[in-house]
Amino acid sequence: MAIEDKEIILLKVSGQDKPGVTAGLTAVLATYDALILDIGQADIHDTLSLGILFEIKRGSLSAPVLKDLLFKGYELGIKVKFIPISIADYETWVKAQSKQRYIINILGEHLTAAQLSAVTKIMSDQNLNIDSIVRLTGRTSVVEKELYPRSCVQLSVTGEIVDKTVMTASFMAVSRVLDVDISFQEDNMYRRNRRLVCFDMDSTLIQTEVIDELAELNGVGAEVRAITESAMNGEIDFNESFKKRMALLEGLSEEVLQSVAERLPITKGAHRLMKALKYYGYKTAILSGGFTYFGDYLQKELGIDYVHANQLEIIDGKLTGRYIGEIVDGQKKAEYLQAIAEKEGIHINQTIAVGDGANDLPMINLAGLGIAFHAKPKVKESASTSISSLGLDGVLYLLGYHDRHIDMMDEI
Repeated sequence: MAIEDKEIILLKVSGQDKPGVTAGLTAVLATYDALILDIGQADIHDTLSLGILFEIKRGSLSAPVLKDLLFKGYELGIKVKFIPISIADYETWVKAQSKQRYIINILGEHLTAAQLSAVTKIMSDQNLNIDSIVRLTGRTSVVEKELYPRSCVQLSVTGEIVDKTVMTASFMAVSRVLDVDISFQEDNMYRRNRRLVCFDMDSTLIQTEVIDELAELNGVGAEVRAITESAMNGEIDFNESFKKRMALLEGLSEEVLQSVAERLPITKGAHRLMKALKYYGYKTAILSGGFTYFGDYLQKELGIDYVHANQLEIIDGKLTGRYIGEIVDGQKKAEYLQAIAEKEGIHINQTIAVGDGANDLPMINLAGLGIAFHAKPKVKESASTSISSLGLDGVLYLLGYHDRHIDMMDEI
């Protein structure tokens, strides 16, 4: 068919959603040998918004197909509208599809108009256009109070970014002011195929710093907490701080370790996250500057594949204040991430690293997706993505999972 013989029409449909709408309309188009160029649908509160871009032979067929579509719309109880599209406009649109694509997730306990307005204004200023918006969390009741409120929408956008540094800084400012998390990722093959997730342990998988608890039980809590805080903020070298804190644990009874392990406060959302990751075939690892004693306990509790942490030296049932082997510092965490990925045959861009402290930055920056989780300010500023408003299962939304993908595990 020559170009001059073609006619392109956008069919826009709205009304009450019901079975058979798409089947009925496409049956009409099939009668006229229409070619479907594009199709998209959204459903909000059982209200349908459907678009079908189709090509048909120009001339005698145009009027009949439009008339039949109007009749079918009336029969189905929906509204139909037609917009003619020129060949030139269509070709311009097709070429625009080759632009870089990105995924932006907006996460929080609730999604407000102010949050969405602020984020989309930044996108607009950066010449990014929204192609689609999908809600990844389930609908919430306005009557019943949720025990764990969470909301996430995923925006698929295209365009050439004007200034990525400015955009990132703007997102961070909005995040602080409006209490919302904003994740920005390139929409590439690696984003859709992550295979390994590595976690820090203390203040990430668990809501405590174990070494601080051990120090408290050994009567040196204040001294160790001060060193820990300084190290996590990146103010002193991790290895130096580790040796200082270890020395203060000398003489602590081994029996204390078991009691501390049994009451580790596992972070909200961790069980849900690990169950989903295992179900969908991900490998998981704990890469921690803490201790293998507690990492091994969590490995059994959460079903984690790998654990790399520091090993306490225990003689005659008491901690010596020393450690066995190399210190697992920030650089070592990154090396373990790389080694596990290579062992599993996973490209580094298919990996995810999650942590909160300065010693997590090497693995966060190495991974395909680095997530600062309820992190220190310095870490949030350095990481490409952060989660501060939700539990650990917020990671699943950054992977594109909908609540129905997660909750279906309970039905199997």
